[in-house]
Amino acid sequence: MASRVVIKLGGGLITDKGSMKKFDSESVQRVVESISLVVEIGVPIIIVHGAGSFGHLLAKEWSISDGLDQKIAEKQRMIVKKIRSDMRELNRLIVTRLAESGLESEALPPSEWAIGTGSKFQGEIINFQREVEEPIPITFGDVVNTNDELEFGILSGDDLMLRLSRELEVSHCIFLIGDAEGVLSGPPDKEGSKLINRLETRVEIEGPHYSEIDVTGGIGLKIDRARKIASDVEEVWILDGRRPERIVELLRSGETRGTKILPY
Repeated sequence: MASRVVIKLGGGLITDKGSMKKFDSESVQRVVESISLVVEIGVPIIIVHGAGSFGHLLAKEWSISDGLDQKIAEKQRMIVKKIRSDMRELNRLIVTRLAESGLESEALPPSEWAIGTGSKFQGEIINFQREVEEPIPITFGDVVNTNDELEFGILSGDDLMLRLSRELEVSHCIFLIGDAEGVLSGPPDKEGSKLINRLETRVEIEGPHYSEIDVTGGIGLKIDRARKIASDVEEVWILDGRRPERIVELLRSGETRGTKILPY
């Protein structure tokens, strides 16, 4: 029986990454319906979501992940405020969908409690360990302060997943993506690409990175963080977010269609 599930809603699942601030309401609604079923069977949930087109496009254009550039410092600081505002807007859209399904949640924006980027960011996460009857904690990739000469940087949702999954009492860590059934042997649109049911070795995955918009590492970072999580959490999966009912299938049967991540 699952003790706690941490679920990452990928930015490419909940938004159209190529269109500025375009929310995918239908995809989110399907995910929320499955989350409701997980709550009904008595399993506490933590939700992390990506930025998609609410964060990546501006962050890429103004090199926010590289920190402060004195030549454009004033504009960058304005953009940081804009991205933080946009991410809260995206978060509110998800919180609203949860509420409409009878699920109470609490937003915990990283810029309010986290310092620094990468998997060793500073910030207390014990507030995320809640019982099933309490509000679902929900956080997201965000621009955070770094308390150094860089001034700010991007804390990836995948790094949030790493700390939450490894440091709390978690039985399942699930990454939902928007364009494939799991980790494929090649890009989703490449002929012959096949689902990898068990990712057991440090094989080089030939996959899309969307370098023109992604600022947090794409599928490579996701797989790296998932492998590290798998050192402490037995059930780590990358699943098709377009078929979120597979979350429930996994919790009930121990198996589903997708990619189970095994540790390094």
